[in-house]
Amino acid sequence: MAISLKKGGRFNLSKNEPSLEKIMVGLGWEMKSGAKLDLDVSVFMVGASGKVPADEYFVFYNNLKSPDGSIQHTGDNRTGDGDGDDEMVLANLPLVSSDVNELIFVASIHEAATRRHNFGMLEDAYIRIVDVSSDREILRYDLDAEFASNTDVEFGRLIRENGEWSFVASGLGENGGLQAFLDKYA
Repeated sequence: MAISLKKGGRFNLSKNEPSLEKIMVGLGWEMKSGAKLDLDVSVFMVGASGKVPADEYFVFYNNLKSPDGSIQHTGDNRTGDGDGDDEMVLANLPLVSSDVNELIFVASIHEAATRRHNFGMLEDAYIRIVDVSSDREILRYDLDAEFASNTDVEFGRLIRENGEWSFVASGLGENGGLQAFLDKYA
């Protein structure tokens, strides 16, 4: 059974899942009746400086693979239709560059300001981590309605400390679009 995290919750993957190497980070959501919006998932591979070491370490729908080959975005889902994960990121943790100590997962609504979209138009939003080798869900962080007025959310972070990976359910809502995260981490 998967561990369910709350905002601010932390789970040490290395200690609790010592053989874990390849993971799938899945993000999912459902649209409230009549809503149609395009959510985009991005990963900022951040170093000790709090910034990406190079632009290529920002993985998103126009840069699907990190230069070290450790992170791969599986592509943009523009509608969110269907059950299960709407966007997925694959990570091979042993391959993550030594210049990177955090993987920050962000979901932003495409053209939110122009279209007047926000997370209040979604329901059942979550992020989960799955062990690729066993297809077993390890943990899940369900977002609640606290982001109804936000257009962007930092869902969570995978943090490497002393050679161990931990997941932190950050749940930080923003309204500056993807550009605000680029200004912060790139």
